[in-house]
Amino acid sequence: MGARPTRNLEEMPPRSAFAALLGIEVETCTPEEVVCSMLVTEAMGNRNGVLHGGALMAIADTAAGTSAFINSPAEVSNTTVEAKTNFIRPVRVGDRLTARCVPVHVGRMTLVLQVTLTRGDGKVVGSTSQTHLFLGWKD
Repeated sequence: MGARPTRNLEEMPPRSAFAALLGIEVETCTPEEVVCSMLVTEAMGNRNGVLHGGALMAIADTAAGTSAFINSPAEVSNTTVEAKTNFIRPVRVGDRLTARCVPVHVGRMTLVLQVTLTRGDGKVVGSTSQTHLFLGWKD
């Protein structure tokens, strides 16, 4: 995709404990696209009875972080340096939320990622853009 070699699926670690706690599943994972989904449970609701914004941002961050990870070689890590989310529509308890992330830019030092969040009826509920910084590990 960019100037860097990418990881393959065998190099991807299992999902994080936090993603597992929320029930976030990675459905597609390629350098060109990452798709995650989760069932919205009552425990994820806010006081208005719809999905809490923090839970929506968690799935967006999981999709973007997974995309950043697979778009970097094994000796490189990354960190989020900016994240911005627009909340468009509510998601009701019992609905399935899907996050689709595509890279907008994969450079030498940064990645810009776009996540589109949809509910079960296909309507867009949110849009997140994230910037990630590549980090080289030194022993």
